[in-house]
Amino acid sequence: MRIRNSNTTDTERAIDIWRDAVDATHHFLTPEHRSEIEHEVESFLPNVPLWLAVDESDQALGFMLLDGHHIEALFIDPAHHGKGIGKALIAHAVHLQGDISTDVNEQNTQAVGFYQRLGFKVTGTSPQDSQGRPYPLIHLHRAKDVPL
Repeated sequence: MRIRNSNTTDTERAIDIWRDAVDATHHFLTPEHRSEIEHEVESFLPNVPLWLAVDESDQALGFMLLDGHHIEALFIDPAHHGKGIGKALIAHAVHLQGDISTDVNEQNTQAVGFYQRLGFKVTGTSPQDSQGRPYPLIHLHRAKDVPL
């Protein structure tokens, strides 16, 4: 596995990864909100630079959207969960930015545990997601000197 920048040919695969990952981990979303969010992702994902974790045939296994020191999105193909892909993307973010932060849905306990295992600490909470939907967020921060 290696990590590389995305290009326009990666958009469809990144959206597929997002869909599969959300369907596997975000059971708390209402069907209406799931559909709304998918339309938002389809409109902005092609226009942002992503970091992709790819296999030896250059097939994307997961992606990360890093905005400065903040991880806006981290999604791994569920068929590849538990293989160190998310950890590798986090290590890449730390290498690039040092201290990093992210927000995670409180109901996504799998993701909360993942980030905490990698040294993220809770810095706060919000009662809604960033679009005002009723999905509480946990705000997390990871210092660059914390071992992975």
